[in-house]
Amino acid sequence: FVIPPFDVQVSDVEGFMDELQAFQSIFHDCFARSEARAHCLDYMVGQYSPLARKSIEPMALAVEGSRIRSLQRFLSETVWDEEQMRWNYHQLVADALGEPDGVLMFDASGFVKKGKDSAGVARQYCGTLGKVENCQVGVFAGYASRQGYALVDKHLFLPEVWLTEAYAARRARCQVPAEVTFRSKPQLAAAMLHTIVHEGLLPFKYVVADCLYGNSPDFLDAVDACVGVTTVVAIPSETRCWLQRPRTEDRTYLDKGEERAKRVVVAPHSAPCAVAAVAASLPVSSWYQRTVSEGTKGPIASAFA
Repeated sequence: FVIPPFDVQVSDVEGFMDELQAFQSIFHDCFARSEARAHCLDYMVGQYSPLARKSIEPMALAVEGSRIRSLQRFLSETVWDEEQMRWNYHQLVADALGEPDGVLMFDASGFVKKGKDSAGVARQYCGTLGKVENCQVGVFAGYASRQGYALVDKHLFLPEVWLTEAYAARRARCQVPAEVTFRSKPQLAAAMLHTIVHEGLLPFKYVVADCLYGNSPDFLDAVDACVGVTTVVAIPSETRCWLQRPRTEDRTYLDKGEERAKRVVVAPHSAPCAVAAVAASLPVSSWYQRTVSEGTKGPIASAFA
């Protein structure tokens, strides 16, 4: 499908504010007070403005009728129903983009941070830079169909160090809930997948992710629980596997003084083999090629069986 050119004309955005107000009104039931609804609209208008720096103060000064302190309080103190907001948004995405053969995509992305006080900030791998850097990392769920694509969910990744006693003061300053426990990126993705399936709003047939998620039993179990879904999840070619699921059990072990659980195979009927060996054993007639991306140096093609 050809990506449409973004040659936007003035006539294309006539009535934009009316449409933005109509869109924002869909989320009115997520706020308990009318003032919060008004501040939400002001914030959205500020984000759509041509300002180079879109922090609260310049946006509040640029939006007619908005006040700096009110907008700051809206973001830092106002409570809204996030679950209801996500439900409303997923309903919009389903109505506009939903198709039975839709695709759910899971991946992480990093955001460079210079300071130390933002929730979850630490020296960790930042995909946008391709190296370890001081940053925050989020795990995201995207939805795509022939009608378009959209982000549909997100979770902030908290490194394990953030849940230690040494970081108690930082957690308090960032208002990290006391009940939060460490969850890996694949576990966060599995939780989002479970929520989307439980809601039943977004129709999809495919789930795609890279090998970080393909190496996670938690994520693969979450995908396996989706009946009728085709999985396109990368795993290293040397990964050992069985063509028929063997019996497994969870066993506990100590890691740096902490008890952890690990899934192990119990009395397998056959030895595992590498994924590369399974691929090599398939007949040539089973394989076909598809262009999966328009790369910077030409089309990128992959083989499928």
